[in-house]
Amino acid sequence: MSEASQTALRTLIVDDEPLAIERMQVLCAELDSLSVAGTASDGQSALRLAEKLEPDVVLLDMTMPGMDGLAVARELGRTDNPPAVIFVTAHEDFAVEAFDLDAVDYVLKPVATERLERAIARALARRESAGTPASTWLSEFWVPNRSELLRIDAAEVSRIDAERDYVRLHVGDNSYLLLQTIAGLEEKLDPEKFIRIHRSTILRKDVIKGLRHEGLGVWCVELDDGEELRIGRTYLRKVKAMAGR
Repeated sequence: MSEASQTALRTLIVDDEPLAIERMQVLCAELDSLSVAGTASDGQSALRLAEKLEPDVVLLDMTMPGMDGLAVARELGRTDNPPAVIFVTAHEDFAVEAFDLDAVDYVLKPVATERLERAIARALARRESAGTPASTWLSEFWVPNRSELLRIDAAEVSRIDAERDYVRLHVGDNSYLLLQTIAGLEEKLDPEKFIRIHRSTILRKDVIKGLRHEGLGVWCVELDDGEELRIGRTYLRKVKAMAGR
């Protein structure tokens, strides 16, 4: 047996469309990191096969008759050794629910080989980090981007701005809208790494270069790119405490 086959992820494909299963089998055959262990066309069959085959990865369709993909993922998550779940679907509407179920990725159809390869790389990374204590804080975001959902590491987000019922995530020179309130998001972010400075702004702490007093009780943060942002009075005490003041 080759080294590649020994380390390949045992994969279960679940989809109620035979042509979709066939296409996924073809895509999986192009990746040395995958070994298809079986296929299922409905949720109940998927759970029975998962119990017998003990796959490392499940490529799971979202919308199926009877038990849908979310229900399957929920049941798989209750097992002693749950597989990594990658949703493969034509619908982008269930990304938040998938995220809550700790899915590895959410891939939109039609699936390109490169996109599947990125999802599998995440599954491999998760397997390698197995045993590492999981953080209770939000570590990543899924955001709509053209024809796919883009996964963003929270550590790459430098600034978050509120825009009505949305927040805008700033990542380098790019920004992305996410349907989420800034108050709800603040509760999920690690306070050791992020701080809210205003009712409409959260910053990653390491982009803050310093604080400056403007007079009359007004303070600003100076960012590492030279920009200055005013600190809201409600948040001033917390921001000054960060600086040991």
